[in-house]
Amino acid sequence: MPRFTEFETYDVRFPTSLDLDGSDAMNTDPDYSAAYVILRTDAGDGLEGHGFAFTIGRGNDVETAAIEALRDHVVGLDLDATLSDLGGFWKSLVHDSQLRWLGPEKGVMHMAIGAVVNAVWDLAAKRAGVPLWKLLSDLTPEQIVDLVDFRYLTDALTPEDALEILRQAKPGRAEREAVLRERGYPAYTTTPGWLGYDDAKLVRLCHEAVADGFTQIKLKVGANLDDDIRRMQLAREAVGPDIRIAVDANQRWDVAEAISWVEALAPYDVYWVEEPTSPDDILGHATIARAIAPIKVATGEHVQNRVIFKQLLQAGSLSVLQLDSARVAGVNENIANLLLAAKFGVPVCPHAGGVGLCELVQHLSMFDYVAVSGSMQDRVIEYVDHLHEHFLDPVVIRDGRYVAPVRPGFGAEMDAETLTDFRFPGGKIWTDLTEEKK
Repeated sequence: MPRFTEFETYDVRFPTSLDLDGSDAMNTDPDYSAAYVILRTDAGDGLEGHGFAFTIGRGNDVETAAIEALRDHVVGLDLDATLSDLGGFWKSLVHDSQLRWLGPEKGVMHMAIGAVVNAVWDLAAKRAGVPLWKLLSDLTPEQIVDLVDFRYLTDALTPEDALEILRQAKPGRAEREAVLRERGYPAYTTTPGWLGYDDAKLVRLCHEAVADGFTQIKLKVGANLDDDIRRMQLAREAVGPDIRIAVDANQRWDVAEAISWVEALAPYDVYWVEEPTSPDDILGHATIARAIAPIKVATGEHVQNRVIFKQLLQAGSLSVLQLDSARVAGVNENIANLLLAAKFGVPVCPHAGGVGLCELVQHLSMFDYVAVSGSMQDRVIEYVDHLHEHFLDPVVIRDGRYVAPVRPGFGAEMDAETLTDFRFPGGKIWTDLTEEKK
């Protein structure tokens, strides 16, 4: 009877602040980081489960410690029993009466649970010999519903609602899978838009994005209105009238400020504005959405659980739902978010502006297309061209689209040398930087 036997954590950080990759109005000098976990078993197959929570540097040690606190919840569990009831495993962590007090269902502990849950799903897909999107897409509607915790959701989405959504999508699964394998999934790129880039780099990367087949780009905004107007004008001139341009304020504004700022950018044909205010301000988002229509409001990368997503949808606060693979408690909760979006008819365009997030969210969107919404209409996955080389199964972009992964697993596994060299603070990369500063 195989069991989980080892639970190993790493504080992994990349010095992206040196080139201002990932910079925006609120996060001016990010070091993309992963609080990382590896799960091992005594099954004798050599397979491991890998997962992580994404942060941007300071505090990654706190997140890693939170993951470490879950060790005793996993080590010793029966492997087959756990993998046969992943809905129950999710609840065993999220509903723990003492851990729950630290949230409940939000913040550092909830993200730590997400890292562990995602690592177990990574192992499950590897044992099944398929990529995660395929593993999920082959489940029956009933099996998918069993993965979801509907507590706090039933005023908007019941298990019966979810079954109906999934049963309606089931007849076309095979055809959509074939389309996905042949054409991939649409992407948009944030690579040109980091706030720390100068104008020349912005324009160059805009031209490259169009040449690479992207039909949408995104610019970071919110630090200075005059700068944003200038950068929007440059970007629009570079990409032409047919490429969508989204903007992302990263929570910088109050409600009235958000409305006036977006109105000033509107002449350059803004497609959506992302995180215009606090991610917890459901009614503020609704006010902004009404005021700036038909420009869309997109949010979700800092939405902490399925309950907030439910309320954002109920209040008409968003037109684009941006789930994040490492913010909520893993795959199970993101299935709930996908079902909520399908119930309200809102497209899902995942956030992926961080290390490893592209590798993960592609599986969720592809599952959504095959088995939940059945649509790619107005759906795109964010893409940033950073740090993919550190993963064993890096994303592949072709003609502005994600190529469907075929390697078994969730795509979370980093190269062993990366885990050693970028481990903070004693890894080679960080010790070398310390020496350079002396």
